[in-house]
Amino acid sequence: MIIVKEVHSKKDLKAFVKFPFSLYKDSKYWVPPIISQELKTFNKKINPVFNDAEARFFLAYKDQKIVGRVAAIINWLEVKSQNKKKMRFGWFDVIDDVNVSKALLEKVHEIGKDHKLDYIEGPVGFSNLDKVGVLTYGFDNIGTMITWYNHPYYAKHFSTLDYQIEKEYLEHKFPFKNVKPKFFEKAQNVIKRRYKLKSLEFTKTKDVMPYVDKMFDLFNKSYSSLSSFVEITDAQKEYFKNKFISFVNPEYLKFVLNKNNDLIAFAIVMPSFAKTLQEMNGKVFPFGFLKLLKTKKHNKDIIFYLIGVHPDYQNKGIHAVIFSLYYHTFTAKGIRNCFGTPELADNIAIQQIWKNFKPEIYNRRCTFRKEIQ
Repeated sequence: MIIVKEVHSKKDLKAFVKFPFSLYKDSKYWVPPIISQELKTFNKKINPVFNDAEARFFLAYKDQKIVGRVAAIINWLEVKSQNKKKMRFGWFDVIDDVNVSKALLEKVHEIGKDHKLDYIEGPVGFSNLDKVGVLTYGFDNIGTMITWYNHPYYAKHFSTLDYQIEKEYLEHKFPFKNVKPKFFEKAQNVIKRRYKLKSLEFTKTKDVMPYVDKMFDLFNKSYSSLSSFVEITDAQKEYFKNKFISFVNPEYLKFVLNKNNDLIAFAIVMPSFAKTLQEMNGKVFPFGFLKLLKTKKHNKDIIFYLIGVHPDYQNKGIHAVIFSLYYHTFTAKGIRNCFGTPELADNIAIQQIWKNFKPEIYNRRCTFRKEIQ
């Protein structure tokens, strides 16, 4: 018999966070989160997303053993401001028993129905800066710190339960040796002169901080046209600033300004912490922090985390300026491999950006949807 219980205590929330550690204990490809960070993500007193969203957490038990988990999420900015009556779910993990998936998703369905929402979609997080999607291809590739990994049977469970694919995402990779400066060096000089642009680079994190709020403002503007986008609030900007910027080498942040010193483009690249996080197994202490610092300085694999261009400057070749900046940085650091984050499969514009680097699709993932009856 499967019993689903809502998480209320700190002990149960920690069990919620730690369940995947047992589910994927034999996996070479799953990348553990940092347990303390996950707990902060779900802490309503710490994470400002709860100013505009709510979440309830559920654990499924079978024979008194945890066999699944799910977070049921409502982002009220999405529901009220965008009139998208969507019930979200995320942090979904289960054993290979479709009845466990059914029991957990029924709880999500009930909450959506109680709030008169129209449909369920997931796995997704609270916002566009959270992880997204069920992996459907690439199960023998190591994950990243910014994506969920899952067993192949997840997608089968959703299909069996009459969920339909809502959005598809692609993840690309390419060796840095594929990057040829002839594709952007000359163009970037012309573009900078034509639009009177200048680039901004950093060597110290403290010098980045005065620009971070402007970067998140630009993030909101440049991604607002995406169907899945939910705006980042001022409180969330401060939270993400403290959460993410310390993980980023200052040399991996590139900004482009116009003649009025307005920020019109940005890019964030992060070292790949995947193998380090596997070694840490969710724990920062006693030696995890030192391992993170070492990886930050010396890792030869990088992840293109975010690229944003102001709508007034899109389709004007601004990416050539950004790639030129990164080419010199990556060459100096001896970077070997470049990975992308999940991109919507129908976002042809972003795919065109990478075409000259001969990328290959190494992962596919999707979200699933079901109408609320």
